[in-house]
Amino acid sequence: MTLIKSISGFRGTIGGVPDENLTPIDVVKFSSAYGEWIRSEGKGKLIVIGRDARLSGRMVSDLVSATLTGMGLDVLNLGLSTTPTVEMAVMMEKAAGGIILTASHNPKQWNALKMLNSKGEFISAEEAGKVLEIAEKQQFEYAEINALGKYSEDNTYIQKHIDAILKLPLVDVKAIAEKKFKIVVDAVNSSGGFAVPMLLKALGVAEIIELNCEPTGQFAHNPEPLPEHLTELSSTVKSKKAHLGICVDPDVDRLALVGEDGAMFGEEYTLVAVADYVLKHHKKGNTVSNLSSTRALKDITEKAGGKYSASAVGEVNVVTMMKETKAVIGGEGNGGIIYPELHYGRDAMVGIALFLTSLAKSGKSCTALRMSFPNYIISKNKVDLTKDINPDLVLEKIKEKYKKFPINTVDGVRIDFDEEWIHLRKSNTEPIIRIYAESKSETTARNLTMKIIKDIGEIANR
Repeated sequence: MTLIKSISGFRGTIGGVPDENLTPIDVVKFSSAYGEWIRSEGKGKLIVIGRDARLSGRMVSDLVSATLTGMGLDVLNLGLSTTPTVEMAVMMEKAAGGIILTASHNPKQWNALKMLNSKGEFISAEEAGKVLEIAEKQQFEYAEINALGKYSEDNTYIQKHIDAILKLPLVDVKAIAEKKFKIVVDAVNSSGGFAVPMLLKALGVAEIIELNCEPTGQFAHNPEPLPEHLTELSSTVKSKKAHLGICVDPDVDRLALVGEDGAMFGEEYTLVAVADYVLKHHKKGNTVSNLSSTRALKDITEKAGGKYSASAVGEVNVVTMMKETKAVIGGEGNGGIIYPELHYGRDAMVGIALFLTSLAKSGKSCTALRMSFPNYIISKNKVDLTKDINPDLVLEKIKEKYKKFPINTVDGVRIDFDEEWIHLRKSNTEPIIRIYAESKSETTARNLTMKIIKDIGEIANR
């Protein structure tokens, strides 16, 4: 059982004892601290909240709503929603902030409070530090009876989100409709189960085949959209002779695709494909992804005359660099697409609309479109950490062992070799070290990863 306090919010497993898990007491404490921080910012008193469909969602939502109104703040509850929808609602409502109740790709026993600022963007590391300090010192005060906040609900924001996507100049509903696409959707029994089909219908998709789309919170498979978890989607795309398979994670900020042959398009190439389309309409447009993302994005950006930049891992870091470099698109190699013309947040919904427009206009099959991009293979692995393993020491020892190679320590340790790279970093959301290796050869990428995992094992056993 685990409780993690980080830049990504307050995330933990439900049940257990306070301050070791995400218990009701912890939910109230962190909500109170956020409410106090919101009041100190002085940008209003309206907070937008929304949740994914996981089993603890309603309980956590009720606790958060009651706590915030108890602090004299007004709550607008979107109910079952998506992370990008809540982000956009904060913008549209000109709210003081927002809280998304989701543990993203984590299994059903997890939940989290992911906190937004008045721009509808995740709070910064510095701001998260202030909230954590308030929580630890319990420096918050509740409202008296005549100053309690107001509570309201609004279930129209998924449609408002879709309407905003349809208005984007680079989304071509006519082109999509003319292709009469047949698409299979796997929404892992969460909010995407109704949001994605709604979007596809609005885009003119001819036939939608739904898998795991009832938002029960009983995830039909591991909710992280990785190839090993998408076997049902892959086989259904082939058996139904669909043009494409779409999978989103529980809060719909990550997008994974399956080609008409049942093969994975590749999480890394979701962003590459959408960026390639966007760059065709922006002369010398810049792009951003994180240090763990494929270099294919750099290749296509430079070919289009733009500049590519790599940030530390984490949506906040990507967004900061996108603003600094005036990037026209960015994101992360986990299927996260950030399209600033809509908003600065990872958004699988806008990713779907832009990808389908690109696919329709290309005249290619999904597989042929994938083959048109530079081909790299990323091996993604992780090492579980026990309490006696110091991850900082592990990274320091790895850096020392490979010091003769170019090393980037902006976020963990990234080592660049002649034609390959490997990136090791502590997760912000789980007690693990993530390991990413990329090469043009799958065998080389895998062998490089295994070598590093062996190194970590030797370091841990010393």
